[in-house]
Amino acid sequence: MARKRKVEVVVISDVHLGTYGCHAKELLAYLKSIKPETIILNGDIIDIWQFSKSYWPASHMRVVKHLMGLIAKGTKVYYITGNHDEMLRKFVGFKLGSFQIVNKLVMELDGKRAWMFHGDVFDVTMQHSKWLAKLGAHGYDLLILLNRMVNFFCLKLNREKVYLSRNIKNRVKSAVKFINNFEKTASDIAISNGYDYVVCGHIHQPELREITNNEGSVTYLNSGDWIENLTALEYDKGAWRLYKFRENLDAVVMDMEEELVPTNIQLFQSLMVEFNLKSA
Repeated sequence: MARKRKVEVVVISDVHLGTYGCHAKELLAYLKSIKPETIILNGDIIDIWQFSKSYWPASHMRVVKHLMGLIAKGTKVYYITGNHDEMLRKFVGFKLGSFQIVNKLVMELDGKRAWMFHGDVFDVTMQHSKWLAKLGAHGYDLLILLNRMVNFFCLKLNREKVYLSRNIKNRVKSAVKFINNFEKTASDIAISNGYDYVVCGHIHQPELREITNNEGSVTYLNSGDWIENLTALEYDKGAWRLYKFRENLDAVVMDMEEELVPTNIQLFQSLMVEFNLKSA
């Protein structure tokens, strides 16, 4: 059995459990490879927006079960709410053992302050046209599903994988501008408030770099996602690193037995069992 890496803090965001694009198997493999003291789930972990489609494979439940196991063992887990799991904002302040739901978090790390939040607060589309954002989310999920089908044939033909949505985002000037504005806005606010680190998610763009303005500088970090980039942030021994999962092409082939979709009743019963709840 491989020895687990000890890590002080791990930040994961934009997992989107409950969608076709989620790489739950890879995420679980990563979580099993580390021994973290604190886990920050920085928003959009469960995609409640698209949960009505009743897509909840066994691999997605295994991620939830593993996280619950870590909580039971005393690992600190902070769930920072995002836009796709905004329903949880009703429960901000909830604590259960080492688990806590928050909207944002400030952590002291070796004498430096890290400001952590999901980042949808900067999204104009979210603030003024939520229906448009939700429509975009469904379209994005369909694009990811199409991408998986394309990569299935690429695997069979021994060709390299393609990343449709990532390539589209990188080529559309407005998307690049949005990402740059997002990073600058988050960094400017962090600098004005005297934070040393600003840690975000939301835009699915992993990053770790120093950003400077007229008032000072800050280390901007983004944990990326587990849809396309398969990335996380790790803090240990006074330094941050951007972890990138080296995805195996064989993971594109779906295990049909594992990916069976349960009914709403089966899903509810499974959740009841996982959370040790009794029906009223």
